[in-house]
Amino acid sequence: MTIFFLLHLLLVIMVFFAMAGEGTYDCRESRCGSDGPSIHFPFRLQHQPEYCGYPGFELSCDSKNKTILTLSNSVRLSVEEIDYMSQQIRLYDPERCLILKLVHLNLSTSPFFFTVKPYLTLDDYSVFKCSGIPADYLGQQPCASDKAIVAIDSSWSLDDLPPATCKKILEIPSVPYSIENNYLQLRWSNPKCSYCEGLGKDCGFKNYTKQLRTQCLDRPYTTKAGTLKKPLIAGGVLGLILLGIIMLALYEFYSSSKIERENQARVENFLEDYRALRPTRYTYADLKKVTNLFQERLGEGAYGVVYKGTLSNEIHVAVKVLNDSIGNGEEFINEVAAMGKIHHFNVVRLVGYCADGFRNALVYEYLPNQTLDKLIFPASSKDRIILNWKKLQDIAMGIGKGLEYLHQGCDQQILHFDIKPQNILLDHNLNPKISDFGLAKLCSKEKSVVTMTEARGTMGYIAPEVLSSNFGKASHKSDVYSFGMMLLEMVGGRKNFDAKANTSQMNFPEWIHQQLNQGEELKIRIEEDDDIIIVRKLAIIGLWCIQWNATDRPSIKIVTQMLEGDGSNLTIPPPFTARYTTHVGAGVIACPSSEELTMISELE
Repeated sequence: MTIFFLLHLLLVIMVFFAMAGEGTYDCRESRCGSDGPSIHFPFRLQHQPEYCGYPGFELSCDSKNKTILTLSNSVRLSVEEIDYMSQQIRLYDPERCLILKLVHLNLSTSPFFFTVKPYLTLDDYSVFKCSGIPADYLGQQPCASDKAIVAIDSSWSLDDLPPATCKKILEIPSVPYSIENNYLQLRWSNPKCSYCEGLGKDCGFKNYTKQLRTQCLDRPYTTKAGTLKKPLIAGGVLGLILLGIIMLALYEFYSSSKIERENQARVENFLEDYRALRPTRYTYADLKKVTNLFQERLGEGAYGVVYKGTLSNEIHVAVKVLNDSIGNGEEFINEVAAMGKIHHFNVVRLVGYCADGFRNALVYEYLPNQTLDKLIFPASSKDRIILNWKKLQDIAMGIGKGLEYLHQGCDQQILHFDIKPQNILLDHNLNPKISDFGLAKLCSKEKSVVTMTEARGTMGYIAPEVLSSNFGKASHKSDVYSFGMMLLEMVGGRKNFDAKANTSQMNFPEWIHQQLNQGEELKIRIEEDDDIIIVRKLAIIGLWCIQWNATDRPSIKIVTQMLEGDGSNLTIPPPFTARYTTHVGAGVIACPSSEELTMISELE
């Protein structure tokens, strides 16, 4: 290695640090005003370098700190909101003359286009110059002066206006009806950054090249103000220090003949936590258009019917219309309150909701493989999807990770109280996502137990302490019990509870325990040698999770650690004690003693 090569390498590294430092800090999220929309890729402000934004996405700030987007022919509109997830931008005209500005608007050379689906349509408008219109009639008109400018749908006639003298001055074809309310909703298709937003990551140019290709980037650490500025001189000092360190390292490599290429240092040392996406509020009319008048039904449960919907040609959703006859809206409130602040790979995402009079609905991301129960309890042999035990173990791990996030990863502890195969949705890669938070309770992380006035959950998965106060108070261990029952069902491929069966038929957990305790193989489909190890591990973990005393059950964090292990150090839990059955409504539950129980009424 020559001195010339070392100097050349140091010069390249110095340029890299200068560019990386400048680009990273100059491209941070910004706003024109404290209440203005967040600005980041693909958008950029005028003073930021070109590589901070995609071509055609330049914004500016006016003298009042309002965010401005300049479209073709110098049409300047204020930005009210930018939805990076759905790739839409909402604009308005502060001068309330939007209809006249649309005359000069040509979107053919712009990356934006009118939003048509699911709830905006394009109409033709006629523009009239009128006099003599009452002042109170101009409340929603775009322009008002001594002679008002009035825009009406071309399907109307002048007879629809109050008595006035009007002269048609313009015809404007194919514009959104929202212009009547002085706002304009535009979409963009490229660059496609919604996938990165869904992962809680930033979108940016790939490898800092000028080719218009993008990639997902980890979000940098930011201050409370949302930006972090670094003076150029500080970057230079840091660059010189790092260069000195690199020179010493290169010298050591040269002296010992063990020279390797040094990895480029990353400027971003911290990652933002996943941020929950703010759900969108829809009207009931919006949902009718999204679902094509509720044409395709996906399923039905105790709280409502689920329909498939489309927000765009690329984004499908599942719309659950809640029964208006059930409860006092608690299921709806619980779902929005819990899911509105959740963002985890193994928890289904709440896209939006509808609270339109007595009509309530929830809009989720659409998952094509439906629910776990259809996978492990197929209606017929032709519907059966044969999965290897490694994949079933991965599904169990994903559910455990999702529950661990609910119990420990959120600002508030979220207890689900209805973990069962029907509430586990599967995406196109059969990754599990926990859904249906209608029975959930939110509490502080410091609370180990919660007070309940009524039983909640599904028979067969309800922990004893949730069903009866004799077993103690409900806690995060109640979800562990439900998870354990679901694990045993995944192992056995059959339901643990049947309301129509007699009590002698409902000993599935006891049967698994007996087989394991006697060292016998579970008579379950085994195809590979490793399958026996996985089946035994899942069965033992499931039995630990359904211990009657909540203190004997592991936390969900311990459960996930057990799932990650090889199972060699797992011991079979103690045998089940003698039990008798108590009837609750249409269901039956086995109890470990003969004393009379105080049941929690479901009607309280």
